Amino acid sequence: MYTRLQNLRQGSRSVDEYAEEFSLLLTRNEINDSKVQLVSRFIGGLRQQLQTAMAQFDPSTVGEAHMCALSFEQQSRSSTWNTQSNRTRDQSGTNAPSTATKDASDTANPSTKPSTQEEQTLRRSTRPNALRCYSCGEHRHRQTACPHATRRGLVAEDVHDQDVYDSQEEEEPNDEDIIIPTTGDMGHMLVLRRSCITPRKNNDQWLRTNIFRSTCTINDRVRSFTIDSGSCRKVISEEAVTKVGLLRENHPTPYMLGWLNDSATVRISQRTLVSFSIVPYYTDRIYCDIAPMDISHLLLGRPWEFDRNILHNGADNTYQFTWNSHKILLLPSKELAPPLSPKPAKSPPPPEPTNAKSNLLCSYSKFFSELRMEGRAFALILTTVDHAITSQLSPSLSPILKEFNDVFPPELPTELPPLRDIQHQIDLVPGSTLPHRPHYRMSPLEHEELRRQVEDLLRKGHIRESLSACAVPALLIPKKDGTWRMCVDSRAINKITIRYRFPIPHLDDLLYQIGTSKIFSKIDLKSGYHQIRIRPGDEWETAFKTREGLFEWLVMSFGLSNAPSTFMRVMNQALRPFIGRFVVVYFDDILIFSSSAADHANHLRQVLQVLRADKLFAKP
Repeated sequence: MYTRLQNLRQGSRSVDEYAEEFSLLLTRNEINDSKVQLVSRFIGGLRQQLQTAMAQFDPSTVGEAHMCALSFEQQSRSSTWNTQSNRTRDQSGTNAPSTATKDASDTANPSTKPSTQEEQTLRRSTRPNALRCYSCGEHRHRQTACPHATRRGLVAEDVHDQDVYDSQEEEEPNDEDIIIPTTGDMGHMLVLRRSCITPRKNNDQWLRTNIFRSTCTINDRVRSFTIDSGSCRKVISEEAVTKVGLLRENHPTPYMLGWLNDSATVRISQRTLVSFSIVPYYTDRIYCDIAPMDISHLLLGRPWEFDRNILHNGADNTYQFTWNSHKILLLPSKELAPPLSPKPAKSPPPPEPTNAKSNLLCSYSKFFSELRMEGRAFALILTTVDHAITSQLSPSLSPILKEFNDVFPPELPTELPPLRDIQHQIDLVPGSTLPHRPHYRMSPLEHEELRRQVEDLLRKGHIRESLSACAVPALLIPKKDGTWRMCVDSRAINKITIRYRFPIPHLDDLLYQIGTSKIFSKIDLKSGYHQIRIRPGDEWETAFKTREGLFEWLVMSFGLSNAPSTFMRVMNQALRPFIGRFVVVYFDDILIFSSSAADHANHLRQVLQVLRADKLFAKP
């Protein structure tokens, strides 16, 4: 494809056919040429007369070069048709001067070869009368001299009697120029004692005689605040700090706060960080000194005005400032005169009965929040009475347990369990590769513990030395009591073992079978897996490796695939007559339930007889 692109020439084809093949080859090759290089490659494949005609133009893209070549091709065809028609007219008419001139020129230059028809056509197409504009399509002028082209120069015209508008006035107002009038927050507000109990009369000129007062929000509660330009500090009342639950801290520079004269002074030794907000845009955090104050909860003085660059309007008693690109205008709230004598508090109306259930529960976080804000709270805590289940052995069961004492040995017998109808069988996937894994590296103490447990299993007859072709490593797992449990990493052999689909019971289904029973006994088998034999002939598939050698299991070990299913099959087969009536079995746990003591003794005896017959041993 690249060679075809390199050797591509127009030949006798049209410009459209050449451009189509050029574009097709260009898409099938990874060419990293620039636009100028692609234009040069396109022009280089055109016919020679088209290359000569396009030398006076400078197309920037392949598309422009294609259009230019197509225009030259059309002009060439039209001029060829005009030349042939002119020749026909010249031959039919008498044009002696032209014929004589032609003969004279041929006689004067006998050595010059006659020009080909294409060269003559190209010469005629380059004449001024054969030019064609690429903008309007007319002949006899070029695109640069087109009279219909749009002029892009700057023309200065005289403008008279026209209104001139500023573009900024037509634009929409900016958000920064919008002033947001902000009133105080609404809600339940803490009550403070008044510093002056003299009743005030309602005055129409309240803006003239009152300082700025409004409300804000601190810790989700509405509080009152005052702006006083005559105060040199930012102060919060001590009562508000206690009710709100703000954290106090020692003042870095304690001082004496005076009011009007030196006789009334208060020592300021603590401060707190106050987070307050005035809806909807103003949220601030400031340090305020703690002082006993009754005029409001929060007093914003001269330092706050200086830090926030506050503009005060004395006539309207408003404060304006900019906060996070918002122009905020704080509006004062008019205080009504208090009554001359306090009115007795009305008892709240009785609650209307509703059908909806009321929620008397309270979360810990909500209770703690209410306690921190109110300072006192009463809670009703519900407790559950723990009815302890007695686990004392009934005197009627002692003879039964003494009779079946052989079912509860301290240790398992040093012999193999009997071959029952169900043994654990291991069926490998046909054609699978047998695993052969090295033993794990251990510390000397771990190796000694592993060796001791292997010798104990050999003594009991649970394992034997092996010559198996597969082997998996053994390792030690710590128990909760600090001892070690030997485990075999059987993952490699489990991957190539065929799975069985014996169902494992759900605990919920087992508990539903208990019903209204009141007396229970639980029997836990001792090392239940080790009481089930491996099917003869499958022992080599359980081989494991230690530093001392290779061993294989004769009883079912932990970690083998299908081992839970085998154990549940054995237990269900042994206790099938009792399951669902008065016995529930879940692996090595046997639960016996009854409604009366007499029935329970009979049920326990039947279960122990089955365990003795099948040589299944339980923990004492």
